[in-house]
Amino acid sequence: MRPNQRQLVESLRARFGAGMVETDPQALAPWLTDWRRRFNGASAAMLSPASLEEVQAVVALAGKAGVPLVPQGGNTSMVGGATPPADGSAVILSLRRMKRIRTLSAEKSLAVAEAGVILADLQDAACGAGRRFPLDLGSRGSATIGGLVSTNAGGTQVLRFGTMRGLVAGVEAVLPDGSVHQGLSALKKDNRGYDLDQLLIGAEGTLGIVTAATLRLVPAVVSRAVAWVGLGSPGQALRLLRHAERQTQAIESFEIIPAEALESVLAHIPAARSPVAAGHRWHVLVEAVSTDPCERAPDDLLTELLRQALEAGLADDAVISASEAQAEAFWRIRHGISESERARGPAVQHDISVPVDAMPDFMVDAGAAIEARFAGTRAVVYGHLGDGNVHFHVRAPAGAHRAGWQAGEAPAITRAVHDLVVEAGGSISAEHGIGQMKRDELERLGPASRIAAMRAIKQALDPAGILNPGKLVTLAPRSDRS
Repeated sequence: MRPNQRQLVESLRARFGAGMVETDPQALAPWLTDWRRRFNGASAAMLSPASLEEVQAVVALAGKAGVPLVPQGGNTSMVGGATPPADGSAVILSLRRMKRIRTLSAEKSLAVAEAGVILADLQDAACGAGRRFPLDLGSRGSATIGGLVSTNAGGTQVLRFGTMRGLVAGVEAVLPDGSVHQGLSALKKDNRGYDLDQLLIGAEGTLGIVTAATLRLVPAVVSRAVAWVGLGSPGQALRLLRHAERQTQAIESFEIIPAEALESVLAHIPAARSPVAAGHRWHVLVEAVSTDPCERAPDDLLTELLRQALEAGLADDAVISASEAQAEAFWRIRHGISESERARGPAVQHDISVPVDAMPDFMVDAGAAIEARFAGTRAVVYGHLGDGNVHFHVRAPAGAHRAGWQAGEAPAITRAVHDLVVEAGGSISAEHGIGQMKRDELERLGPASRIAAMRAIKQALDPAGILNPGKLVTLAPRSDRS
């Protein structure tokens, strides 16, 4: 442990007791590696405050001691955004003890949840009050509210409700100097200059430590129906989406899946079965919901919508879930894609976005371009068609050595994919953030004015670089930028 870290640890133990600080290497080990196990860090201590006042004290003392802090919630980052630096210079600031839902009002459709509240727990609490928090992820059982706010998380319901940015009505956070930003009041009109709440959302803990958020709730689902559609191309899928949007506002999810991804799931996920007959090159999963018993039932709505689509040539085959169990089975196929792809061998994954109308051509053309440029690779492209979010997986050639390929050809593939994204007017990060994995690519691709503005904001709020060092943006220009 470095002298300045020891000073910080001793000060916190003296003030708050032994429960604030963990230094046992075995206890720290699970928190030093990212969710994908691509980044491994080092840290001599993990600090676990249980209140806003304790977070404020930690940040203030760390600033005085010159000890960088890496904020961490459920440690589910896909881009190494919560992993400490490998040099051991920083300590982890865990928000997991801050797990209170301070208020939840069905009448106001608002909840105030602390940073350590697990997403699934908030969903359950909202459900118990006859409301719903409409953001869902595969990591719902471990992802925390602070992390979701700090990364502007997305998920499968962005089509209707937007990303976390649209669901946050206010933020409470400790700034790098130890002061507190009190923004939980959920004002609908507030024109006092810069919106600090929105600045902190998606900042990945580099500008402040989110300690609580006021979140928007929506009416609970009364009933839902899920349809699986077979069709011939992403272009046909987009036409189906536009048809659905003209007919109803009840569609919450619209996922596009290539036949190869479905085949992988059927081969590697136990009990998975294809919802429709084989032979379709592409598939779409559609979910419609009702929040009012007096509304048209979602299964009736989807039945009529898909009847029209089949007659108009917007779909080739379709089946609607006959039960909740079947609806869940359809979703298990979609959620099983990543697991089944991992079973097929090494691959490099890209979380990107392009304009929705450009997504069909991008999925086909960019996939073909990468396969042509990197011999033996296979592009498996799927995603959330309704919001332009593309999950672009590139599988290594058969027989490739995992470590060698990941270190050798994979970075070149990523650069090529990102170049295609920029050409299409898209973003190299749709819902997973930048973290440390995409930081250099963000600086390479710019735009330069955006990077300069981000760096200026970081310099102004955190000139000592105390918060989450090495993530999102650096304080000084990198010499290796090309």
